[in-house]
Amino acid sequence: MNNMLVEHTPVLAETLAEHIRLSKGAVVIDATVGHGGHSSIFGRTLDKAGLIFGLDVDEKCLEEAQRNLSGLSCQVVLRRANFSALSTEIAKEGIEKADLIIADLGICSAQLTDAAKGLSFQENMRLDMRLDNRLGTNAADIVNNTDEKDLSDVIYNFGQERASRKIARSIVQYRETRKITTTAQLSNIVCRALGQSPTSRKRKTHPATKTFQSLRIAVNSELESLKKLLSAAPEILAQGGQIAIISFHSLEDKLVKEDFKKNKIAGIYEIITKKPMIATRTEILANPRARSAKLRIARKQE
Repeated sequence: MNNMLVEHTPVLAETLAEHIRLSKGAVVIDATVGHGGHSSIFGRTLDKAGLIFGLDVDEKCLEEAQRNLSGLSCQVVLRRANFSALSTEIAKEGIEKADLIIADLGICSAQLTDAAKGLSFQENMRLDMRLDNRLGTNAADIVNNTDEKDLSDVIYNFGQERASRKIARSIVQYRETRKITTTAQLSNIVCRALGQSPTSRKRKTHPATKTFQSLRIAVNSELESLKKLLSAAPEILAQGGQIAIISFHSLEDKLVKEDFKKNKIAGIYEIITKKPMIATRTEILANPRARSAKLRIARKQE
């Protein structure tokens, strides 16, 4: 399937627009620009003195973002880079301070249906999971070459899967006779290990969800990258500048919550969202991806 045929709806867009006000000449850093959904919302409030600086590791997303943001009055600069390197990337562009840093940590809808990404357990794809195809290690490498204990640790630590040992054992037993090369193979192995059918609808989430999440996080070093972004943000933000992070699972949300709290204690941040903001029922019905989204916002003290 051509991933550009899948429309991506930005999560919590109206909520962000309600809580963040920018001057017309503001500098906005979209650390996960995707198709440009969030950037287009803020970009419409900027004039020619304003700047949208967007990062993404996915070339296809950047191409789509370039098209979607081309009509804005403000400057738009897009770069193919991981947000873990944000400080380096803004230095290259001569950007000193930002008025807003936003990061949507979820997977773009189009990426899930892109066969080249190999992320989905809903369709059979070549097992990969690299959001950035320049990375050396993919998910197939991990499931075929990692020893049982380390594999169990990956599934437990990054997927919060209680049956991680059972799943890791099943993966290791399966690969003794053949390599695991597709998402369907892996999904079926996990489902059998859990004694569940991959087509069952008894649970809200697919039985392989946590295992797939864990491997995607491991392949893309997602938590380490988030830590680097959070660490760099206070120095990049202008006084009164805001940081808004949308997370999709508790591992990410915990890192954001703890970072904001640490910076509040240090007198650097004022926390705008005492509790994470979540999507309304109306938004979830229109965009089911929003159901697990949590938005936290902090402002740098003036």
